[in-house]
Amino acid sequence: MGSALARAFTAAGHPTTAWNRTPGRAPDLTTVTRTETVAEAIEASPLVVVCLLHYDVAYEALRGAEDRLAGTTLVNLCNGTPAQARAMATWAAGHGARYLDGGIMAVPPMIGGPDAMTLYSGDPEVFAAHRDTFGALGTPLHLGADPGVAALHDIALLSGMYGMFAGFLHAVGLVRPDGIKATELMTLLEPMLRAMLPSLTHAAEQIDSGDYDSNVTSPLAMQLAAFGNFFDTARDQGIRPDLLTGIHTLMSEAVASGHGNHDIGALIEVINV
Repeated sequence: MGSALARAFTAAGHPTTAWNRTPGRAPDLTTVTRTETVAEAIEASPLVVVCLLHYDVAYEALRGAEDRLAGTTLVNLCNGTPAQARAMATWAAGHGARYLDGGIMAVPPMIGGPDAMTLYSGDPEVFAAHRDTFGALGTPLHLGADPGVAALHDIALLSGMYGMFAGFLHAVGLVRPDGIKATELMTLLEPMLRAMLPSLTHAAEQIDSGDYDSNVTSPLAMQLAAFGNFFDTARDQGIRPDLLTGIHTLMSEAVASGHGNHDIGALIEVINV
């Protein structure tokens, strides 16, 4: 991802200096100026973008160069929690740096393209000052002054993505024992999932309003009554039902607590701990 970001910055005409923890990594990246130390990289620009595995690695990388951060804008694009983002904002301020936290909603080949989206949170004036630069990576969105908001959205959006992958993997697992290829199933699964997308908007509206009684399309009690078929079929096809057991547990609790005549959006009421 770091290489993809550097390429996008230079392609957009932004002189870019890079430091990598692993010397010799990405030898084909010839459009950037490389430095021997992270301190030299920080000194090269008033905008410092960090993209590493997680926050602990970012702290480790910056250790010993903290005094060079004064007067810079530090943008952290590591994946992490809202609490970690807020803590790093406090840490950066303590070293005299302005801070934005962010999330990259794209895989490396998408960076710089029309479908890439990057999320930011923190001081809106700091974001506005660098918005055009961030545009080199994809569509930049500022979500609020709270530094933790971008990380929260990042985890939320990725959670939705992993839910999609879980359903996909279970579906593919069911048909493979019968010799049906995953790509064959996708000719039916993809249009079916696309057709279901409006139901998510309907569920979101119900959740926001708290009204699960109107416009019910598929009552939870009915869905739960048929759910045993999912487990029986999984057993018969020789696959584990683990990817579905969580939502089955929540459906059972929701029906037991009085949501039997409500849509699946009512599960939001039973996931709080």
